[in-house]
Amino acid sequence: MQKPSIPKGTRDFTPEEMAKRNYIFDTIKSVFRLYGYQQIETPAMENLSTLMGKYGDEGDKLLFKILNSGDFMAGVSDEDLSARNSVKLTKEFSEKGLRYDLTVPFARFVVQNRDKITFPFKRYQIQPVWRADRPQKGRYREFYQCDVDVVGSDSLINELELIQIVDEVYRRLGIRVCLKINNRKILSGIAEIIGEADKIVDITVAIDKLDKIGLDKVNEEIASKGISQDAIEKLQPILHLNGTNREKLAQLKEILAASEVGMKGVEEMEIIFDLCDKVAITTPVELDLTLARGLNYYTGAIFEVKALDVQIGSITGGGRYDNLTGVFGMEGVSGVGISFGADRIYDVLNQLNLYPQANKEQTQLLFVCFGKEEQNYSLPWALALRKEGVNVEIYPELAKMKKQMGYADSKHIPFVAIVGETEMANQQVMLKNMTTGEQKLVNLDELKACML
Repeated sequence: MQKPSIPKGTRDFTPEEMAKRNYIFDTIKSVFRLYGYQQIETPAMENLSTLMGKYGDEGDKLLFKILNSGDFMAGVSDEDLSARNSVKLTKEFSEKGLRYDLTVPFARFVVQNRDKITFPFKRYQIQPVWRADRPQKGRYREFYQCDVDVVGSDSLINELELIQIVDEVYRRLGIRVCLKINNRKILSGIAEIIGEADKIVDITVAIDKLDKIGLDKVNEEIASKGISQDAIEKLQPILHLNGTNREKLAQLKEILAASEVGMKGVEEMEIIFDLCDKVAITTPVELDLTLARGLNYYTGAIFEVKALDVQIGSITGGGRYDNLTGVFGMEGVSGVGISFGADRIYDVLNQLNLYPQANKEQTQLLFVCFGKEEQNYSLPWALALRKEGVNVEIYPELAKMKKQMGYADSKHIPFVAIVGETEMANQQVMLKNMTTGEQKLVNLDELKACML
């Protein structure tokens, strides 16, 4: 018989791992709710007409397509089959695909439900997405995204709240982070000032790699895109800007004085930093001119969060976009959002061993019973404890004590309640602490007090 397996790039999660993941999700959700964000969900599969063409040619190739049910080859001609045109064939026998991200389904949701939702619309969404990518360390074909967005508002208060959310989430998780921030308008202004406005994407894609490949390689890449040496030389002092956020902005005001869009970006950043000063953000927030993040998508502030104590890519990122719903015919809906990388956060917490000792999903107490009467005696005790919110199990089999205690050990259950004839006669149980070995006779009220 063939040994069962799962597809490459996917994972099983044990109860212990799920408890850790739920700790991350619950922490993030609780902070989202503090700021008035409400949860939505969208289907795992969308119509391919919704997904195709939204992620570029490469993204389209990474979409998992779903075969039509029934005889999916029925409408395909022999001529089409012999031509082996995979793009055309896919359109014939596949109408649906697994979602690639949460953003495009969110845009579709907003357009489809525009009469049911209140703008500004603040939503969060925590669901898996799928990409037909080549699996490698840290990159999976199925993974979770935790997105939070507000659409229908241009106010920079929204950017501030996202910074506050980042600050609070990582404070609660105990991860030291730095939040890097930039603005697409500043980057457009830089490209304009150096005389290469039409090469904005090439320039920013290259400088986004500065911390990975170094300045010389970045300059080589920029030159390879046909950008003049004069423009590259004008770019150098901008890449070397240093000082505080305010000092960098002061220098940018001089550099970008002739660029209307650049100056608008500087103004937006000044407002965001002013707002941050009013609410005492504890996370370091750094203006980083090399931060680019998918430039053809974002139109204003862009964010990226790096963990300070672990070598890993960004663990949260996002920014402002002006036309989320335009691809579905609903123009002019501005929004801003960020996405928390749950899988990377999980890896950081594991490396730094930052999970809380108490696991609220874990069984707290196991009733160890010597016979049927003892099991029946334990049932109302277990019910009373569960009503108080205590996670309780009764060992279901009539097994030897050693086996029952071994079960408690393997599941890391911290307490057992041993029930025998003597305990029943006195309306008590023998409560044993599995860590210290200490044990004592207790009645139901005393047991509740110990467990709560």
